[in-house]
Amino acid sequence: MRNSKRNVSGFGRADKGFTLLELLVVVAIIGMLAAYVGPKYFSSIGKSEQTVAKAQIESFSKAVDLFRTDVGRFPTTAEGFNALLERPAGATKWNGPYLQKAVPPDPWGKAYTYKSPGTKGRDYDITSYGSDGQPGGTDTAADVTN
Repeated sequence: MRNSKRNVSGFGRADKGFTLLELLVVVAIIGMLAAYVGPKYFSSIGKSEQTVAKAQIESFSKAVDLFRTDVGRFPTTAEGFNALLERPAGATKWNGPYLQKAVPPDPWGKAYTYKSPGTKGRDYDITSYGSDGQPGGTDTAADVTN
């Protein structure tokens, strides 16, 4: 009797690789998974930048509140964040610095803005204008404020 190798498919020869059809099916499956997962992954990156901006603004707000507690007033718009790092003229009870280092740019690489008095009844506004750097916007371009 003849000794021949049989594979799972029952043919008389042993398979030595994948067929082009099998490779195309695998590539198609990977493509479908990437099309489904990709948008969900990249949308969460935009949300995380918004979260980082909110956390930074909250930290700056605490420093501004400490400044007010010591000095008796909020920094003026002209003094801005610099009043949290260096004693402003006439601030005799200043007990800073209230920040360890200069205010970094927002997650999109743009400067935060400080305004006192603020809008909508707030004592001050600390704002990041989002990914587009312009007031207003939606999604990642939406403003983040205290």
